[in-house]
Amino acid sequence: MVQLEAEEILHIQVECSEPLPVKDGLDGYLRVIPITGGTVSGKITGEVISGGADWNTEKAGQCSHAFAKYLLRTDDGEYIAIENEGIIAHGSDSFIKTSPRFTADKNGKYAWLNQGVYAGSLQPGEGKISVVIRIYRLL
Repeated sequence: MVQLEAEEILHIQVECSEPLPVKDGLDGYLRVIPITGGTVSGKITGEVISGGADWNTEKAGQCSHAFAKYLLRTDDGEYIAIENEGIIAHGSDSFIKTSPRFTADKNGKYAWLNQGVYAGSLQPGEGKISVVIRIYRLL
């Protein structure tokens, strides 16, 4: 059996506001969770820009599909877009697992994010409405 190796590259503390309930649609119960800010540390340092959101759809009480789109601004002024998608199994005590994808300037310092395979874990943050995201790059 081959064991995959990964390195943690980002630790993101995302601040959110109260969910906006769209309610029952054809795909399930949709709530949109606005992203209002946050911080980034690890191989990149900076902040989470307000304006993104997690479009979270609960599927008949079995699981939820999370799809978040948001923007980071690095301490040196670069912008990096993230799409982070995953399934949340209800009744599970484990971290939520996601597949983040990045868009960074292909000629910039963070172009390396545009390639590779990444995995993420999410857990509730402390205090305000927040979530802690850890992103790993497979080696």
